[in-house]
Amino acid sequence: MPKVVGVRFRRRGKIYYFDPAGFGDLKVGDCVIVETASGREMGEVIIAPKEASEGEAVSQLKPIQRRAEPWDLLQRERFRRREGEALQKCKEKIAECGLPMKVVRAEYNFDGSRLVFFFTAEERIDFRELIRDLARTFKARVELHQVGVRDEAKLIGGFGRCGRPLCCATFLTEFTPISIKMAKEQDLSLNPTEISGLCGRLLCCLGYEEEYYRAVKEGLPKRGEEVITPYGPGRVIGINALKETVSVELESEVTVEVPASSLSRSTDSSGTQTPPNSAAGNTD
Repeated sequence: MPKVVGVRFRRRGKIYYFDPAGFGDLKVGDCVIVETASGREMGEVIIAPKEASEGEAVSQLKPIQRRAEPWDLLQRERFRRREGEALQKCKEKIAECGLPMKVVRAEYNFDGSRLVFFFTAEERIDFRELIRDLARTFKARVELHQVGVRDEAKLIGGFGRCGRPLCCATFLTEFTPISIKMAKEQDLSLNPTEISGLCGRLLCCLGYEEEYYRAVKEGLPKRGEEVITPYGPGRVIGINALKETVSVELESEVTVEVPASSLSRSTDSSGTQTPPNSAAGNTD
């Protein structure tokens, strides 16, 4: 198998693979210069040179051009410090043009030859005149990239309802589909204000425990099912997947919470009691 090296261009960004030929001694944390579809970029080695696995797409990999020199790093830092000024200037230009768009971030490449503005908008925007004006102002190749609300939160950052920095702004490199079904599976409130993040979309963390809840619930009785508890027969009215317990309303209308492992199903046609499936963590 060919060798590959994993390079990332932005913090929390996607990892791209390159051909490390001639640079087999690269280490994690090294900075390299590579040619991308958008031009020359500086990236950080995230995965040291290794043999590609069968599942990794490694056909026609672009090569590492060279290691980043101290001057490259100084240039990158210098242009990073100018991004705030560029962002403010772009906002002023947008206001002058009266365009219905919101620019959220500006990013220079390492040598200042390319400047990218990320923006959000409700509709398609004709910003050709704006790009020409920005190119004259900054004397660089200017690009405008429209992003969605989830990407906006990732670019700006912030704190979630848990009090911690946003997952997308700290460690998530890609967004995965999140559905309301995940909230239902975890018995969460379906109030949009309680299960939505700063971006207004469903919380990314709904997907973290989805597999666990699904696996555990496969081994628990369903709501409405008749079961036999140590306190007598009753009907399941609630499930706690984390504790692997079940709330049962007894025939006396008293509600008890018991471990799922202590339940038996109601007597079947053969006159025997069938135990419910044991919880996921207790299967044989």
